[in-house]
Amino acid sequence: MKVDSPRFDTIIIGSGIAGLNFALEAANTRNVLIITKKRTVESSTNRAQGGIAAVLNQTDNIEKHIADTLEAGSHHNKRSAVEFMVQKSTEAITRLIELGVPFATDEQGELLLTREGGHSERRIAFVGDYTGQSIEAALIKKVEENPRITIWEHTSAIELLVKAGIGYGVQVIRNDEILNVYGTHTVLATGGIGQLYRYTTNPEISTGDGLAMGIRAKIPTKDLEFIQFHPTALKLGGRTKFLLSEALRGEGAHLINAKGERFMLSRHRLGELAPRDVVARGVYEEDLKGGAFLDIRHENGQKIKLRFPQIYQKLKTHQLDLTKDSIPIAPAAHYICGGLVTNLNGATGLKNIYAFGEVAWTGVHGANRLASNSLLEALVFSSQILLKTSTESKNNHAAPSFPKPHYQKLSPALLRKIRLIQNELRNEMWKNAGIVRTKHGLKEAESQLKKMSEKLQKLSNKGTNIPLKEAENMVMSAQAIVVGASKRNESLGSHFMEPFNASKK
Repeated sequence: MKVDSPRFDTIIIGSGIAGLNFALEAANTRNVLIITKKRTVESSTNRAQGGIAAVLNQTDNIEKHIADTLEAGSHHNKRSAVEFMVQKSTEAITRLIELGVPFATDEQGELLLTREGGHSERRIAFVGDYTGQSIEAALIKKVEENPRITIWEHTSAIELLVKAGIGYGVQVIRNDEILNVYGTHTVLATGGIGQLYRYTTNPEISTGDGLAMGIRAKIPTKDLEFIQFHPTALKLGGRTKFLLSEALRGEGAHLINAKGERFMLSRHRLGELAPRDVVARGVYEEDLKGGAFLDIRHENGQKIKLRFPQIYQKLKTHQLDLTKDSIPIAPAAHYICGGLVTNLNGATGLKNIYAFGEVAWTGVHGANRLASNSLLEALVFSSQILLKTSTESKNNHAAPSFPKPHYQKLSPALLRKIRLIQNELRNEMWKNAGIVRTKHGLKEAESQLKKMSEKLQKLSNKGTNIPLKEAENMVMSAQAIVVGASKRNESLGSHFMEPFNASKK
C-alpha cells in the first residue's frame, strides 16, 4: 500500500561521513531514513584524498593541534569548539579503525602519518590517496547491513517542514512526486556549496541545498563569506579537472612558477605548507602571470607511485607523469567554513532540527579550515549530537499538515534555461566572490544574483522540480555568501579584499 506521508524516528539528509556515522549510532534506538540526491557513495567525503587529522604521535599533543587550527583560521575560530574537537580526535580514529577503515601502517602495525599545510607535526592518518573513499565504503557497508536504516537514493530534499519554530520533517521529490516525510528529528548533513563556482573540487550534488533550506527556515548562519579554495587542482585546457592532494606537498612537492621558481618561499615562513588561503592566493597570482605547477620530480618515483596511486593513474590518463612532469595547477572552490549555526550537540535554533558536517557552523574552522580537519569535525560532532537526541522523547508532537507545491515536469527547453542560469551564476561567483574580492565586484554580484532569482521565479510559476530547486538553492546560497562578504570590509583568512586591508583580529 502506498504511504503518502511516511514517518521515521530520524531523517538524515546526506550520505557523507557525518550523515552515515550519525545513522549508525541513531539506529541503535530508532528507525532511520537516509535521503541522498544521487547514489549513497556520491559525497564530498568520497573525494577526500589526504586524510583525517588527530593527535597520534609522541611528539604531538592536543595543544599543538589546537594552536595550528587557530592559526590557520586566523584566530577567528570558536576556541571551545576547537578544543572539544581536538580532544576527541584520537577517539575518532579509533572508531574508524573499529569500523574497518584500513589506515596505512608500518611493519609494526603503527599508523603512518603524513603532514599537510598549516600542521606543525605529522598527524594525518591516511589510506593511500583515497582516505575519504575508504571511510565512506566502511560506513556504507555497516549502514547497508543495518535493518533499522532505510536509504532513499535519487531523492532530493527541497524544504524543511517547520511551523512555530518546531521541525516536523522534510519535503522531498522522489520518483517525480513531491512527498512530505515526517520525523522526530531531522538532520542536515548535506555538505557544501562548491557548485556555486566555475572551478570546484566538489561533486555535482554540492549545490548548497542544506544551507538554502536552513536559511528559508530562518536558521541563523555565520561566516558564510569564508570560502576555502584548494590551491592545487589539475588545470588543463583552461579548466580544473580534479584535486591534487595537499599530502603531495606534505611529502615534499614544490610549487613552482613558469620560471621554475618556488614562489611560496617568499610568501610564508612555511612555504608550500602554509595555510590553504595563503597558498591559494599565491597559486592564483602565478597562474595569472603565466602558470603555476606542482613539482615532485625530486622525490623517489617508486615511493610516490605507491603513496599516491589514484592521483598517479588519473594523471596518466591525461598524458602526465607525476614522477617526471611538473603538473599544471590552479585553485578551485573546495569548502565553506561557515554555515548554519549549531552548538556542540549539533542543535540549530529550531527544535528537532540538527546540522553537522560542512553545512554546519560549529566555529572550529574560523576564517580558513586547517587541512584534514573536515573529516574530523564531521565525525566528532555527528557523534556528539547523540548525547542530546538520545535523551529526548521519540514521540513527535502531532504534526500539522504542510502544503505541497505542484510538480512541474522537466522539458528540454526548461532544463536549458535552468542550466544557463546556473552557469551564469558560477561565472559570476568566480569572478566577483572568489579568491580575490572587491567592493565593486561584490555589488555587481549582488545585482546579477537578484536578476537570476527573478528569472527563476518566473520559471517556477507552474511548479517545481529537482533542477529548478537546485538552481534556486544555488542563488539563495550565493546571495547569502555575497551579503556576508559585503559586510566584511577587511581581509581575513580566506576572505581576501583588494586593496588589501588586513583585519586586526
